[in-house]
Amino acid sequence: MPGVRNRGTVERPYRRVTPGAPGPERTDVVAVEEPLQVRVAGDTVAITMRTPGADHALAAGFLLSEGIIRSVDDLGTISHCGRTDQEGYGNALDVLPAPGVQLVWERVTASRRGTLTSAACGVCGREQIDDLLARIEPLGDAPAIDAALIASGPDRLRAAQAAFERTGGTHAAMVVAEDGSVLAVHEDVGRHNAVDKVVGTLVLAGVIGPCRSPSTGPRPALLVVSGRSSFEMVQKAAMARIPVLASVGAASSLAVDLAERAGVALATFVRNGSFNLYTHAGRIRGAAPTVEEQTDGGALL
Repeated sequence: MPGVRNRGTVERPYRRVTPGAPGPERTDVVAVEEPLQVRVAGDTVAITMRTPGADHALAAGFLLSEGIIRSVDDLGTISHCGRTDQEGYGNALDVLPAPGVQLVWERVTASRRGTLTSAACGVCGREQIDDLLARIEPLGDAPAIDAALIASGPDRLRAAQAAFERTGGTHAAMVVAEDGSVLAVHEDVGRHNAVDKVVGTLVLAGVIGPCRSPSTGPRPALLVVSGRSSFEMVQKAAMARIPVLASVGAASSLAVDLAERAGVALATFVRNGSFNLYTHAGRIRGAAPTVEEQTDGGALL
C-alpha cells in the first residue's frame, strides 16, 4: 500500500567482541520489529509486535483464529489509520465489517485489549482456554495426504525464508494444498504472526471460509511452522479448517490434547524424512498401522 513501509529487514552497526579484543564496527542485517494495533470499528482488539508487511492478511488471520470472522464475506474494509506523512503510519489498522454484519470481538478483550500480544504469548488462564475450546468445531473428513509431503515441509519452508537467510531472526509459516502446491508462505519475527499472515492471505482470497467455492483452487491441507506447536498454533489450524499441522520443534501437552479434540493431525520434530505423530494418523497416508502391524500371532495388540 502506498506510504506503508513493507521492508522486513534493516541494517544496524555492531562490533564482534571476544575477550580482550573488541572488533571493528561492521554492519549487520536484522529483522524489523514494530507494533501493529488491530482495531475493529475504531476499538482496539490487539497490539502485536510484528515484521511490517502483509498487515491486512495478519489482521484477517488473527480475526479468523479468534472467531471474530468466518470468511472474507464478513469483512468490509481494512485500512491503515492516519496520514501517510505521520510518524508511525502503517502501525495501526482499522477493520470495518461488511454491510449488515456485526463483528463480536469483546470476548477476546479480557486477555488482549490494551495489552501487548508478543511473539511468544499464549492464552492466560483456564477460563480463556475453556472459552477457546468451546469455539472450535472439530474438523470432519478430509482426503489423507502423503507422509512424504509432511516430511518435505520444513525444507520447502526453509527455502522460502529470505529474511531468515539474511538475519537468522524470523519465523515462517506455509500452507500446502492436497496436491502439494504451496498456497501461501510468510515470515515474521513472531511465529503466531507468520501463521496469521498465511491464513489471512487465504481468507482474503476466499480460499478459507464456510462458503468456499471450488473455483478458488486446491483445498488447504497442511500448515507447516518453523517453531514449536503450541496450543495457539493448533487453534489457528483448527479455526482455518486445516487438518494437518507440522512443526520443526516440539509440541506442548495442551497442543496435543487440543489437536486430538479438534481433529487435527499433529506432527512434530519434522526432520530428516521423519516426524513424531501424536494424533489422527488416519489423515496421513503411510502413518496409520495396518491390521497386520497391529497383530501378533493373530491377536490384536
